[in-house]
Amino acid sequence: MNVRQKKLEMIEAMNRARALEPSSFVPNKLLDTLIEKMNLKNDAELCRVLEVQPPIISKIRHRKLAVGATILLRMHEKSDMSIRDLKDLSNASMH
Repeated sequence: MNVRQKKLEMIEAMNRARALEPSSFVPNKLLDTLIEKMNLKNDAELCRVLEVQPPIISKIRHRKLAVGATILLRMHEKSDMSIRDLKDLSNASMH
């Protein structure tokens, strides 16, 4: 197998891996809704309320980190929104 074929196989493998990723994950809608519902000004205030470090919210907003169970539970406790509603917001369609 030559270098070109190996490269094509790697590209195909990466594309298959990307296809398995949750493409419907839309964190901005979730974070923006929380900020609005809790009458906060920005992500920094959201971090303080949720008691998480700013890089966590930044990574979630930039789709580098999924909303895990711990932060989802904290969002639920601080906002009084149901877990189902929070999950629906984070999986909302971008359309």
